Amino acid sequence: MKALRLEAIGDLFVREVDTPSPGPGDLLVRVEACGICGTDRHLLHGEFPSMPPVTLGHEFCGIVEAVGKDVSDIAIGARITGDPNISCGRCPQCRAGRVNLCPALRAIGIHRDGGFADYVIVPRIQAHEIPLSLDPVHGAFCEPLACCLHGIDLSGIRAGSSVVVLGGGVIGLLTVQLARLAGATTVILSTRQAVKRRLAEDVGATATVDPSASDIIEAIAGPAGLVPGGVDVVIECAGVAETVRQSTRLARSGGTVVILGVMPQGEKVEIEPFDILFRELRVLGSFINPFVHRRAADLVASGAIEIDKLISRRVSLDEAVSVIAHPPAAGEVKVLVVPDQA
Repeated sequence: MKALRLEAIGDLFVREVDTPSPGPGDLLVRVEACGICGTDRHLLHGEFPSMPPVTLGHEFCGIVEAVGKDVSDIAIGARITGDPNISCGRCPQCRAGRVNLCPALRAIGIHRDGGFADYVIVPRIQAHEIPLSLDPVHGAFCEPLACCLHGIDLSGIRAGSSVVVLGGGVIGLLTVQLARLAGATTVILSTRQAVKRRLAEDVGATATVDPSASDIIEAIAGPAGLVPGGVDVVIECAGVAETVRQSTRLARSGGTVVILGVMPQGEKVEIEPFDILFRELRVLGSFINPFVHRRAADLVASGAIEIDKLISRRVSLDEAVSVIAHPPAAGEVKVLVVPDQA
């Protein structure tokens, strides 16, 4: 079969490899679609810890082609979305319900072979069945939506909340939708790209701001801004130093900041601890998707999340190499790899 392999930091190639066989508790899944994530670019450049050589791809959906001898509760031919994050289940973090903080955490597509391939092995416990009637490229959105859903859970958004989302990529645009579903009545998205500002308004943002056109702090939280004094919740989805710096200044006193975007490992950002202390801000990190993948899959299947407008294009495995090796094109939101696409 074909697989997109990270052979070493900076070396990404499509290779012919053996089709894997499922272990006793595993599924062999024929991949229908797998999303390209910003993390894949970080992995290529050594900015996120991984274990090459490895097949990348952690946002996947596919059809069960074979099952291990200990699997009896899912049928061959079922469609599944895979939660890629595998915890040990035994350490103190796992026993406390913080499986995303397990020191032995390993992820499909990062530490073990993933979904940029014709087939992927998925432990049964990590697989969530979704309808066969669902467009498989929608199924590939379950993993990023689950990560956003965890951030929303941590944020404490409730009916009537005001929210700023920093970043107009797929994570920001999914977060806008989840914030509205959680009850926020004001949801402002900040991004430089006009096409993404329009898209944000299409999927639920009540206002958008171009941070390159004016002082974003004044435009949102200033005396004449959209929400004078700041918002209840700021969710940083861009994963860049500038937006992290902006995040605390956009929150009201007593507000919450959630860091959801992934910055390169080792990059530093200056903050003002006195401001966090004096205004009693809650600053939280949100890492992956503990116990929310099933909820995300149900949301996708329900049609409650607008997905089609977020799909920029579909590419083959061979084309995916160039997509990952280069920054996203202007206006690009989500590129899906469809392995059997010619």
